[in-house]
Amino acid sequence: MRTCEEPRPPNGQSPIALAAGQSEYGFAEKVVEGMFIVVNSITIKIHSKAFHASFELWQLQGYSVNPNWQQSDLRLTRITDPQRGEVLTFKELTWQTLRIEADATDNGDQDPVTTPLRLITNQGRIQISLKRRTKDCNVVASKLMFLLDDLLWVLTDSQLKAMMKYAESLSEAMEKSAQQRKSLAPESVQITPPPPSAQQSWSQPFGVSPNASSIGQYFDKHDMKESSYHLLISRLDLHICDDSHTRESGAFKHGMLGGAMQLTFRRMAFDYYPFHRAGDACKHWVRYSEAMETRGQWAKKLVSEFQSKIEKL
Repeated sequence: MRTCEEPRPPNGQSPIALAAGQSEYGFAEKVVEGMFIVVNSITIKIHSKAFHASFELWQLQGYSVNPNWQQSDLRLTRITDPQRGEVLTFKELTWQTLRIEADATDNGDQDPVTTPLRLITNQGRIQISLKRRTKDCNVVASKLMFLLDDLLWVLTDSQLKAMMKYAESLSEAMEKSAQQRKSLAPESVQITPPPPSAQQSWSQPFGVSPNASSIGQYFDKHDMKESSYHLLISRLDLHICDDSHTRESGAFKHGMLGGAMQLTFRRMAFDYYPFHRAGDACKHWVRYSEAMETRGQWAKKLVSEFQSKIEKL
């Protein structure tokens, strides 16, 4: 993979649906979603203007799950609401070992001599929720949860500085991509229910009429109101060591004792909602609490003041 200077245009309709000669969510999509994938090892190399990185995964498994993140009947791994014209699907990826390594490139703006950044983790998993339109299979919203168990990370000060430079080099490209996503984000419009297709009628047993209200309530319970990304680490032991104090004496190099710092985090979580508008409700957030009500009132007040200033101008 290689980072782009300018974000690429959207992918458009689902290639699975186009290859099957259909334009809506149907049998081909369900077959591909039902696959159980097992990969012994995967290596992903990423090249950027300032650095190059590699991700190595061992014993990767991907499968469909129900809304409670349990393996069950494939018919329970999706929720289709004909009234909305949308479908929810749930996936989970697990692995045994993950190795991440990043280093500066020769032609980048980094220092000539840098320490490669390395991270090795044990078991982990990613939970993916997708909401798509049934008429064209386009993704309306998504939810990505990155879950890690106990994590031990030893960082030197040079590695910490390099990591900050790597993040800074990616910030411009990520900002352009975020602006593109925001400009293409779907508005909250009323979706007319599509006509029932043959594939939708086949999914229901003969002689049984689905209860629209119960389906709508079940859909609302697991619906993603907006796209979000989450990181949850059960325990993180972070060791930061100073390796910059060295001096040379004759033909030998003697290391001088530097400082060190140990940080321990338990149940550390990061939640990112890129499309959330200022002043909108936060009750659908993963870790919503009553303390956010004060923040919501404060945000609405700032938005109203900003709008009044714009109207005057």
